[in-house]
Amino acid sequence: MASLQLSNLSKSFNQTKVLEGLNLMVPEGEFIALIGPSGCGKSTLLRIIAGLDEPTSGDVLLDGQWVNELSPRERKVAMVFQSYALYPHMTVFENIGFNLKISKIPRQEIRQRVTQTAAILDLEELLERKPSQLSGGQRQRVAMGRAIVRNPNLFLFDEPLSNLDAKLRVQMRDEIKKLHKAIKTTSIYVTHDQVEAMTLADRIVILNDGVIQQIGTPQQLYNTPVNPFVAGFIGSPSMNFLNGKWEDDHKTAIILKDGTKLPAPVPKSNTHFDASTQNDILIGMRPEHLHLRPAMSEDIQVKGVLDHIEPTGAQNYLKVRVDGQIITATDLQQSQLQSQQPIELAIAHKNLHFFANTAHE
Repeated sequence: MASLQLSNLSKSFNQTKVLEGLNLMVPEGEFIALIGPSGCGKSTLLRIIAGLDEPTSGDVLLDGQWVNELSPRERKVAMVFQSYALYPHMTVFENIGFNLKISKIPRQEIRQRVTQTAAILDLEELLERKPSQLSGGQRQRVAMGRAIVRNPNLFLFDEPLSNLDAKLRVQMRDEIKKLHKAIKTTSIYVTHDQVEAMTLADRIVILNDGVIQQIGTPQQLYNTPVNPFVAGFIGSPSMNFLNGKWEDDHKTAIILKDGTKLPAPVPKSNTHFDASTQNDILIGMRPEHLHLRPAMSEDIQVKGVLDHIEPTGAQNYLKVRVDGQIITATDLQQSQLQSQQPIELAIAHKNLHFFANTAHE
């Protein structure tokens, strides 16, 4: 396995900037997820790391070696694509061992390496089957086996689970997690699914418009997002935002657009927000932190009108009109409520997030 470093990496297609000034250090054995909305540049970045595309500027280093001009084979990276791309006329054994065969690896070594890989992926009983005889999950495991058998320095995953149904995606997430624990190869995983990223990765890189917004562990991104984009991207349902201004120079209360006053000084955990330099602000509140309960001493009370309820089985999502907009609150108790009734929500002060309003525009 190898470490990966990206230094001031940029990519443009004609006049269109796709990636701009990216810097990232991935130690040996780490599992990194790249996430962001469609078109943010994550798949382009993966292709540059693999050697399938060249950067417009900047450097790619593997174990400290500059590899910008090396082919994918010379970089010793293996890529697992969204499409399984299996050869339909070949058996599972032949598909997994095909790259070894064209590299003229001795037949006995091929058999040994394919057998070892099949054991890791629980494919031993399927080696003589053709792809048409396999389920979607089994085909994806064969595609992963084709990468594993090469003993690469770096694994690159390009949305490998997006073709699977929801239940199978959960199962394959577990398979990939176990695989990484077993072989400990440095891995870069591209996905648009934040749940995949949160459950699989040691650290997550969030991209938007070709720029890294934040790098951190799943808990860091959830607990301390540095801007509204990250705050709204991580978490499901996404974070609620309310616009407001400080009531006065003491910065201890916020006035919403409709005149509602929230006694809400900035929590000390919001180290990225300087209250002294901001007047127009956004207050972020995660739905799971808003509760139907009497406000306690450390709570902020938010008053609104219940617009409608979205039942999901284990819980209800309450859609509440506050300050002329709809916010979401999670109701684990499935309370008996009626649309258009007044409602009071409580949120612990420590769970408030503050951002400069200009960052949300």
